[in-house]
Amino acid sequence: MNSSESSSNWVRAMPAVFVLIWSTGFIVARYGMPHAPPFSFLGMRYAFSIFCFSIWIYVAKVKWPQTRQEYLHLGVTGILMHAGYLGGVWAAVKAGMGSGLSALIVGFQPVLTAIWLSTHGATSENKVSQRQWMGLILGFCGLLLVVWRKLTQGSALDHVTLVNVCFALMALFAITLGTLYQKRFVKPCDVRSANTVQLMAALIVTAPLALLETEAIQWNAELWGAMAWSVLGLTLGGSSLLYILIQKGAAASVTSLMYLVPPCTALMAWFLFDEPITLVTLLGIALTALGVSLVVRTPKIKEPT
Repeated sequence: MNSSESSSNWVRAMPAVFVLIWSTGFIVARYGMPHAPPFSFLGMRYAFSIFCFSIWIYVAKVKWPQTRQEYLHLGVTGILMHAGYLGGVWAAVKAGMGSGLSALIVGFQPVLTAIWLSTHGATSENKVSQRQWMGLILGFCGLLLVVWRKLTQGSALDHVTLVNVCFALMALFAITLGTLYQKRFVKPCDVRSANTVQLMAALIVTAPLALLETEAIQWNAELWGAMAWSVLGLTLGGSSLLYILIQKGAAASVTSLMYLVPPCTALMAWFLFDEPITLVTLLGIALTALGVSLVVRTPKIKEPT
């Protein structure tokens, strides 16, 4: 296999690898959340990630963005997609919202993205077709079935308040706006330096919030493991892949991949924590996969006769 074929295979595998890595987010939260307040954990995650990226950039002699405008656009996306999205999800779960409801709220992202593209003069690249609309609706119905058990049989600690709903909605709008903003304004550049700038902006916003938290951090094996995977897997791996996918793909197709995250998380929770998987969950997984396939499938081009 030559280098071009290997590169092509890697590009085709990117969406699947991204979904698998991103799906571990709730698993990390389950391990790390009981031992650290959300913004303190995320602040350290950003700091460690910046350190790792900086070494990588120095060794590989990666170029940094060239203009002030590039830094500004990357900073905005970093605040939205790191500080806003992750901070909102973690704060909502920490404030008592069940993972099922938080996943469902954030799961509106592909629909919001499609609505925005349909009502704001989307280009032919990003225009949402009828087939993709059908896929978005099917995918969301599948997502609802996947999280249904957690919605109807949550623990006694799961409760909905104005505070945690606001945090979850903040996460939803942050990831949606961040995706659209990056696709529109961020010029293609090296993913390592771009991600580092985004993380620096996220850290600037998150650090003051972490200083306001009073809960003590309990360093133990679970927290160290959660932190290590958050940095190496989710940030250096997952966030970098998301950046590349947004640059390469149409916004609606990329965001529809988020539908696959809760089903993959459910399968991981079944394997790691013996959480039951019901027939309804399996039906939801199949429906979600069908919906996403309708969104991301490239339409066949008819040959001229």
